Amino acid sequence: MNYFVIAGEASGDLHAANLIRSINAMDPSSRFTAMGGDLCRDAGATLLRHYRDMAFMGVINVITHLSKIASNLHAAYDFLDHERPDALILVDYPSFNLKVARYCKDRGLPTKVFYYISPKLWAWKSYRIRSIKRYVDAMLLILPFEQEYYRSRGYSPAYYVGNPLCDAIEQWRATGHGATFRQRHELDQRPIIALLPGSRTQEIKGCLPTMLNACRHLLDTHHVLIAGAPGQPGQLYQTLAPNCKVIFDDTYSLLDNALAAIVNSGTATLETALIGCPQVVVYNIALPHLASLVKPLIIKTKYVSLVNIVAGSQVVRELVAADFTTSNVRHEIDRLLTDDTYRSTVLNGYRQVRDLTGDSGGSQRAAKRILQLINHHA
Repeated sequence: MNYFVIAGEASGDLHAANLIRSINAMDPSSRFTAMGGDLCRDAGATLLRHYRDMAFMGVINVITHLSKIASNLHAAYDFLDHERPDALILVDYPSFNLKVARYCKDRGLPTKVFYYISPKLWAWKSYRIRSIKRYVDAMLLILPFEQEYYRSRGYSPAYYVGNPLCDAIEQWRATGHGATFRQRHELDQRPIIALLPGSRTQEIKGCLPTMLNACRHLLDTHHVLIAGAPGQPGQLYQTLAPNCKVIFDDTYSLLDNALAAIVNSGTATLETALIGCPQVVVYNIALPHLASLVKPLIIKTKYVSLVNIVAGSQVVRELVAADFTTSNVRHEIDRLLTDDTYRSTVLNGYRQVRDLTGDSGGSQRAAKRILQLINHHA
């Protein structure tokens, strides 16, 4: 069968690649074309577009790249029209992917549309469920509460398959790379602080300077290391943080060896929890004081980080919008480093998150469900 996969960001590229491998193991005749990244390509997909040319964040950045976004959409539309794949697999990235799903159904194509890793409707833009009901044949969900969310709103083909992060972390643990991290990166025994400023250029520019300022008092006694995002040039980090070492393609090992982490809100917060590194979560927003006022009107959840959302309580501190300041971040990182009771509270919360997230095998379960649904309607 012929599959078309769209993953417009680094985290989506990872999960799409594992899904591609799982489908290929069950359907050896499968062929994949992807709008994704290096990991999708390494898993066997032919790249139609790289996510580097797709991941635009923020109103101004989107406006200045409208022609590129339009070009990407038309590339997806043309592929659907000419290749008519058996399945379209959409991975997160809802602003783009829901347009592609609509095009597929409006054109009356026989392609089955699957959505893997749901838009966070339970947090904001809940109206998108109308588009999902019309244009998506099945949702493959990675958070345990999402199945009930969809089914209670009249969308029954919603299936919880487990979180693919568990697969990715299990694969990393099997390599044993965590134990050799310091040796491989030529680091002495000083404690490590990990900075995870995100994967998009705008996120990194918005978060990293404040993260660094909050850790300046630790530079002589600790290694302050930056997790470099896939697809981002080293020059970006050198410009923003000329005196800090950047670690590429080894984030899990970095977290495994770090005493504490400052993490930009997103998938990385859950990864950090599953690996077991105490963290403070930050989220930079333009016009932060205004954003703090309107946040309750836009965001429907009490928390912004996946760690706290999965737990249903505050496991880690969140510093969002106007609360994301150098002094606040410094206070939180110092607490994580010096207050053993606080660290223990965070780590105990992580155990609950791991229990709720479930076991590995999510990619295989998603692949099995996709094949079942395709064959059922064949």
